[in-house]
Parts: sequence; structure tokens; C-alpha cells
Amino acid sequence: MRYGGDNRGRLLIIVLIVTSLFLITLDLRGVQVIDGLRTGTQTALTPVQKAGSWAISPLRNFLSDVTSLGRTRNKIERLQAENDKLRLSLQNRKNADALLKQLQGVLDLAGTAGYKVVGAKVISQGSTTSFTQSITIDVGSNSGVRSNMTVLSNYGIVGVVKYVYPNSALVQLASDPAFRIGVRIAGSQQIGIMSGQGTRRGVLQLLDNRTRIKEGDVLLARGSQGGRPFVPGAPIGSVTDVDNSPGAVTQTAEVKFYTNFSTLGVVAVVVSGEGTDPRDALVPPKPIPTPIPTVTVFVTPSPSPTN
Repeated sequence: MRYGGDNRGRLLIIVLIVTSLFLITLDLRGVQVIDGLRTGTQTALTPVQKAGSWAISPLRNFLSDVTSLGRTRNKIERLQAENDKLRLSLQNRKNADALLKQLQGVLDLAGTAGYKVVGAKVISQGSTTSFTQSITIDVGSNSGVRSNMTVLSNYGIVGVVKYVYPNSALVQLASDPAFRIGVRIAGSQQIGIMSGQGTRRGVLQLLDNRTRIKEGDVLLARGSQGGRPFVPGAPIGSVTDVDNSPGAVTQTAEVKFYTNFSTLGVVAVVVSGEGTDPRDALVPPKPIPTPIPTVTVFVTPSPSPTN
């Protein structure tokens, strides 16, 4: 039995060798037998390959998405951080430009009046134990600031220095209900007393009832002896409403301050204003009204109908 099995194995090997030599011979002579077998095999396997590819493709895509998800999240976080940094930089630039504009305005105002000033930055704002309306500035006695000095914005009166420290000072705002300042009306030179009301509105009380005031009149600081606490000529505000009640001993009026106390960023302390009176030189220019455009329409008459 073993001998017969060995003969069959040898015969099979011989058949395979002969077949291989035959196929090689045909291929060398140009007969496309191998290509046909290869093509047939590929044709038979194509559906199987497509099915395998269809089954594996979602898995491959899922693994690819999972791999790229971390990179995408990191990229988004990095872009958000850069965006926040740019936004903060832009906001700081806008704030710096606004402060620079305020500083330029107050220096122009002081230069026109001939006041000697020290620029200061507002570091806090709010009520204190002494005043309901006040600000703290970042200059003090080391910069020549003293109590009872006038404080200006780029629009006019802010208030008066009350308490001074080496590197800071407390300023009572003109809007404080306890604030009082002697004023005069630009042009007519009528004098009165201006009082704060806790808002951007103040109340004016004229000392002479013979002269009439009207809406739009500009109020300027009358000034104090030696320029303290108030220098003369500093703008305060304009009249918005007049109370001419019959029988009133004095005239009163509502005034809107030029300075917006809630947006103060930079101010100036007048450290020397004695002997300087700009009179009406600091009256703000009135805005030029925008002209209303006119349109001229030319009408051409229609010819009369003829019978």
C-alpha cells in the first residue's frame, strides 16, 4: 500500500511539472493563456473585493475621523485663543485711543485758557463717606496737586480736589448734590449759583432777576480769588429749561453739564490759574446745522390738444 501511494505522489508531481512547462511554453510563444486565467480570476474576485471594501470603508472612515477629531479640536481651541487675544488687543487699543483723545482735548482747553495743568488718569469712581459723586485720580501732592484745585475734562468743569495723598487725590464731582460753584452767563455776564443734583443735570439760580435767561445760554465758571477752588472762564454747561414762575424772587433754570461724568478716563488738575481769565474764549462752538438739500423741479407743460 505504501508503495502504491508513493507512485501516485510521484505521478502527481510529474503532471504538475509537465503542466507548468506547457504553460510557460505557451506564454513564451505569445498565447495569452495566463492573462485569460488572470482576468477570469480577477472578474470572479471583483464582487468579493467590492463587498469587502464596502464593509470595511465605514470602519476605516470612523477610525480616520476619530484620529483627526483630536487634532481638529486642538486647532479650534488654538484659533479661539488667538481670536480672544486679538479681540482684547483691539479693545485695549480702542480704550487707549479714547483716553488719548480725552487728554488731547483737555490739554487744548487748558492751552487756550493759559492754565497750567497736571494730567491725571481716573482710577476709581463712586460714592465715598464724604460725597455721593466723586472720582479718585492717580496724581497727588508729589505732582504738585493741592486741595481746592479745579479739575477739568476735555469739555470743561469736572469738579474740585478735596483730599490729597502723595500719589492720588479725591475729587468731588460737579454733579454731587453738595457741590456749589459761582457762574456767569457768557455774553450777558449775569451771575448766579450752580448746584449739583446727583445727575448730569444741575440747577442754576440767578442772583439778579432783572435779566432774562434763555435755553442755550452757556455757563462759565466765575472764578475764585487766586484761582482756587475755581479758575475763571472754564465751561460748565448750557441752559436746557427756564423757570419763569410769576412772583419768583429769582430765576432758576435747569442746566446740562458739558462733561459726561460716567465716561471720565483722563482729566487735568489746574495747578496754576491765577491771573488768567480767558473770558468767553472757552465757549464751545455751536454745531453747524446740516443744510436741507433743495430740489428744483422743472415742469414742461403738455401741448394743448387740437380738434
